Amino acid sequence: RLPLDCLLLLHKCIDLSGKMFTFPQQTSTTEVRFTTQRQDMRAVTVCLRSFTDLKREHSLFSLALPTGANGFLIIKSAQSDAFDIWVREQHVKIEAQDFKLNMWQSICATWDASSGLIQLWLNGKPSSKKYTSSGHSINGPMIIVLGQDQDSYGGGFDTKQSFQSFVGMMEDVHMWDYTLSPCEIQGYMDEHYYPEGNVLNWNSVEFQSVGRVLIEEKLRACN
Repeated sequence: RLPLDCLLLLHKCIDLSGKMFTFPQQTSTTEVRFTTQRQDMRAVTVCLRSFTDLKREHSLFSLALPTGANGFLIIKSAQSDAFDIWVREQHVKIEAQDFKLNMWQSICATWDASSGLIQLWLNGKPSSKKYTSSGHSINGPMIIVLGQDQDSYGGGFDTKQSFQSFVGMMEDVHMWDYTLSPCEIQGYMDEHYYPEGNVLNWNSVEFQSVGRVLIEEKLRACN
């Protein structure tokens, strides 16, 4: 495994296939920050896999804009069966989700500006679609962070907040500027074929890390 010190480290065009990020402790500083040149998206799909024992609220994915910290935000709620998703500062709660602690959870969230509908997929099961924000794209220079919830553009981290830091493991983070089809999402859930992210691609990604983040081999079942 590769320990990352408390200094900021820059990684360019890294292939993280077969790897995972480990966030081993609650802090207000540890983060992984992705770089993207995309500045306008009329649709979004974000997929990732997480493993945690946290019962409290925690941020899974945080995209902030200069005009607002909640450009696209996925929060696992303290409510055991719920997620909170924000798009362009508009919030919706997704409930009745079978989220398990200490197990890998495959999560995808989709949003489309034309309809304003958002949908969550958890371990192959889709949620009911809900309305958030329509008519306008996610626009502007984007800062994408794992491990923390951005309360301001690129910062505002606070361990005393209800939206606290992530503790656990995370892998296979992809982001697209369109909504994946149900079959493509199912392919991601099953770890079969799916298109690589065209905004964030886990297999070729540029990122910065701060604090105690480890890059480790992905956990696999023993043969």
